[in-house]
Amino acid sequence: MKTYIFSSILFIITFFAQTDIQAQQIDPSKNNYVILTKKVPQLQPIILTAQALKAEEGDDFGDFKVIICGQNIGDITNPEKMKNFIEEAEQAGVEIIACGFSMNKFKVDKTKIPNKVTSVENGILYNLQLQKKGYKSLSI
Repeated sequence: MKTYIFSSILFIITFFAQTDIQAQQIDPSKNNYVILTKKVPQLQPIILTAQALKAEEGDDFGDFKVIICGQNIGDITNPEKMKNFIEEAEQAGVEIIACGFSMNKFKVDKTKIPNKVTSVENGILYNLQLQKKGYKSLSI
């Protein structure tokens, strides 16, 4: 009886441990990136970097995400500042993401956020979750 219980517990532990490992694995043939920034003007060099990496890596280039957070988050609602960045990001395969926590804290009017900019509840948490999935991360 003890052997049966011990074997069952060992099987359950092994099953859940393997499931966790598989969930955190990523496609090793793709390079995925996430950058956390506090200033909209930094999008220009970030997008240039994404373009260079895409050209250099070819088919190995995966996702490239930029998370904007901090007290200057309101700049994303300025069409003059964002228009060119959004177009360039789209061409480069860069996803622009706004931090919902920052938008709430600094009272950003969410109706004025461009359609091409997505948002997450907590940008810092999202960044860490992506790192756990194997994304290369940089904060500037």
